[in-house]
Amino acid sequence: MPQVSVTIAGRLYRMACGEGEEEHLQGLARRLDGKITDLRAHFGEIGDQRITVMAAITMADDLSEAERRIAALEADVAEFQREREAGAASIDAIGDRVAATLDDAAARIDKIAGSLNAPRG
Repeated sequence: MPQVSVTIAGRLYRMACGEGEEEHLQGLARRLDGKITDLRAHFGEIGDQRITVMAAITMADDLSEAERRIAALEADVAEFQREREAGAASIDAIGDRVAATLDDAAARIDKIAGSLNAPRG
């Protein structure tokens, strides 16, 4: 199992991860470290544990908001799919009506053509 060294809040941590996940884990650690740095700049030195918890809660809040937005987008996509299916059914119905109208018109044309070609007596 691969091992990755990451630096968070000035401390080095050695972590295990799945094969091929090294860069992803390092990126996550950089994001957390960046959030801690931002919070320190805003709040100053308030203790490592407290700033780390604040960073985790802030990132959890960001995740929660992203999940809410994804759920809303998924609902929109489902609605668009329902509308598309309804539109397709409507188009099929229109196509059937057009075909029936054309069949009727063709039958009338044949009838008229037959009466015009009929011998007059």
